[in-house]
This record gives sequence, structure tokens and C-alpha cells, in this order.
Amino acid sequence: MPTDDDESRMAFLKREFEASLVRINSIEKENQELKYEVARLRAQVNTLKAHDNERKSILWKKLQNPMDANIPDKYQQKPSVLVEMPEQSPAMEKLYQREDLKESTAKKERPARAPTPLPRTNPTPVKEVSGIKGQSPPAPPPPPPPLPSKLPVGSKAVRRAPQVIEFYRSLMKRDAQRENRNSPVGILPVTDPKNMIGEIENRSTYLLSIKSDVETHGEFINSLIREVATAAFTEISEVEAFVKWLDGELSCLVDERAVLKHFLHWPEKKADALREAACCYQDLKNLESEVSSFKDNPKQQLNQSLRRLQTLQDRLERSVTNLERVREGTSKRYREFHIPWEWMLDTGVIGQLKLSSLALAKEYMKRITRELQCSETSREEDLLFQGVRFAHRVHQFAGGFNADTMHTFEELRKIGTSWNKQ
Repeated sequence: MPTDDDESRMAFLKREFEASLVRINSIEKENQELKYEVARLRAQVNTLKAHDNERKSILWKKLQNPMDANIPDKYQQKPSVLVEMPEQSPAMEKLYQREDLKESTAKKERPARAPTPLPRTNPTPVKEVSGIKGQSPPAPPPPPPPLPSKLPVGSKAVRRAPQVIEFYRSLMKRDAQRENRNSPVGILPVTDPKNMIGEIENRSTYLLSIKSDVETHGEFINSLIREVATAAFTEISEVEAFVKWLDGELSCLVDERAVLKHFLHWPEKKADALREAACCYQDLKNLESEVSSFKDNPKQQLNQSLRRLQTLQDRLERSVTNLERVREGTSKRYREFHIPWEWMLDTGVIGQLKLSSLALAKEYMKRITRELQCSETSREEDLLFQGVRFAHRVHQFAGGFNADTMHTFEELRKIGTSWNKQ
């Protein structure tokens, strides 16, 4: 016959079993509700995508004839999009209200901008771009801009490491087991739907800002297109001033690349070439100024001073070599866009850089000569050979020495000659 302890234990297990059934039923109910919520959110996301695509197509149609004043009023108004939407939650209704409010606020706070006058002399105009005379010709709407590639630069050199994946999976399993032990029910955390709404809202704000720039600054950007397309220069300094002015004009856009992709006639290749020429010339001039103004510090240690001089010479040779390697193709491209290219020749900035390297050779030889005259070290021959080798390096790079550099070299050679006589 069962004892009282067995009966009490059976009663306890029965109560535990009933409680477990109740918890299981509640979990299944909650899981079903979450599935409905996920399905509803997916439907709303698809509806938002359809709504966004419809608005994009309307925007493309408007951009075909931005200067046409004969369009009837009924086509100027934003058409209402009739989309069958499921029952919306209060959070999604607030999202739509905020989107409409942001769109109207963006249009009010971003007035159309007029281009400022160019800070340069009258450039020689070139032929007018076809299709840009007051307004752009009607053209079929282009496809949406492509999404950025997910493959990083140089991905061909990257190899998969299986040990990384295995270690990551082992850590994930260990973490999941720890969470299951800490949670009596073992329910996995569920992503909060509010996070999805926040992401959609932030993305919509960015797209609305781009759309507002396209609609508000359309005439302003068309005027910049004409300026860039018809610009021609005779001096590289004019290119620098023009690029500085252009960057200032485009700084009002929320995303320059994303906005300008909506304008088919934007001369992207010419604008990039102008910026490339101005940036390259400015970098070379800054390097020349740094080399020409270099002054050796007698209080600094010998190795540090010589290392600084060698580093500057390395930068000079690397900059000149890189420019000479691409000079032929780059100069041809610059001529097509009416950009000055003579500064890349040996008679231009390259010649100036080579001449500035003579100052480095003179400072290098002076420091070694001073060190050999003032102190007696066990590595005198090494220092002498080091100075002569650097002088020969600069001599080959610059194509010779000037009078000052040659005088400094003669002083260094006298020390070597006196040692040979001894």
C-alpha cells in the first residue's frame, strides 16, 4: 500500500505538471502573438517600400522637365497613393505623421540657393554641353542608384579562416547554454519591434533630405552643371580657386554624391579631374615649401637629424616618381577637360621639387662635416661615406649641383682627402 509520503509526492508532482502546462500554454499564446506581430510589421514594411517606390517614380517624372511652366496644376500636386494597408498600430501611425511633418519641415527650412559669383577671371568658354540650355531635355527615368557593394576593397587577397568561425560558434553555444540555465523557461529574447520602426524612421529621414535637396536645389545645381561643363583654364591657380568655390557651393547638400546622381548631365568625370589636379598640385607645393624651409637643429642628435633629412628625400623621390609614372595618361585627360597640365613637366613643379632637394643635400653634408671637425669618433669613415652616398643620391635625382651645394661638397671632400694623405 502506498504510504503518506508517496501520496504527498504524487500530489506535488501533479501540481507541478499542471503549472508547467499552464506556462506552456501561455508561452505558446505569446509566441503566436509575436508571429502575428512580425507578419504585420513585414506587411507594413512592404507597404512602405511600395509607397516609397511610387513617390520615387513621381519624383523622376517631375525631374524630367524641371523648368517647364506649362505643366497643369493637377500634375504639380503630389498624387495620393491608394494602397491597401493592414490595420496599423499606434506606433506606425505616429511614424507616418512624423514623416509627413519632416517632409514639410525640410521643404520650409531648405530654401532654394542661388550660386555665388565665381572667384576667378573670365575663363575661355568651351562648347555648350548638348541638352543644357536653360533646361534639360526630357529623358526616360533612370534606374534607382545601385546599392553600395558589400565586398571590401582588396577582398581577393582575404582568405577565410575556419578556426575563427569554429571559435565563434563555440562561444555562442556556451553563451546560449548559460542563458538557458539562468532562465527557468528558456525563452529566447525577442527583438523589440520599436527598433525596427526606429530604423525605418531614420532611413526615411535621410531619403527625405536627399529628395528635398533634389527638389529645392534643382535650378541651382543645373547652373553649377553649366559652370563646370563650360569651364576652361590656363593656369593651375585658377583651377584651385574654382575647386574651392565649387566645394563651397556643394557643401549645402546633405549628401553630394547621392543628390548629384539624380542629375544625368552632371559632369562627374570633369569635376573629379579638377579636384584631382588641384589637390595634387597643392600637395606638391606644400612638400616643396616644407623642404625649402627645412633648418637643421644643431642641438638635435646626429642620427635624428640625418633621419629627418632622409625621410624628406624619400618623400620627394616618391612623389616625383608617382607623378612621372602617370603623367602621360593624366596630361591627356586634363587636355580633354581644358585643365592646365604643363605644371607636371620637368620645367614645372617637378623641376622645382628636384631643385629643392639640393637644400637637403647641403644640410646633410654640413651636419656631417661639422660632426667630423668637432669630434673624433671611431666611425669617421662611416660618416664620411654616408654623407658622400647621400650627396650622390641627390645629385642623380636633381641632375647636378648648384654652386652652394658644390661648395659644401668640396668642404666634405677636403676632409676625406686629408685623411688619405695621413
